[in-house]
Amino acid sequence: MKRTAFTGLFLSAALLASPVFAADDLCDSNLQAIKDAQVSTNTNLSPETQEMLKKVEADGMAAKAKGDEKQCIELTSKAIASLKKMGSGSEGAK
Repeated sequence: MKRTAFTGLFLSAALLASPVFAADDLCDSNLQAIKDAQVSTNTNLSPETQEMLKKVEADGMAAKAKGDEKQCIELTSKAIASLKKMGSGSEGAK
């Protein structure tokens, strides 16, 4: 009985703490995705898009440094969504 209660308590604590870690991971993974996009598709991106990615990366890193993971995620997610739109819009266009 004590093992079950202890295990349940441990799992509950882990589940409640996971959103905090998930936000940090999402911010980091989004920043990495933006860095990767700049490196891998740099020749295919317009100068405006390259500047936008640099600004979003800098703003995201600044928000993360301040501890504002939510702002970091919002900024980087929007940039990634824009990149995906550009990619899907240019695919198949001949």
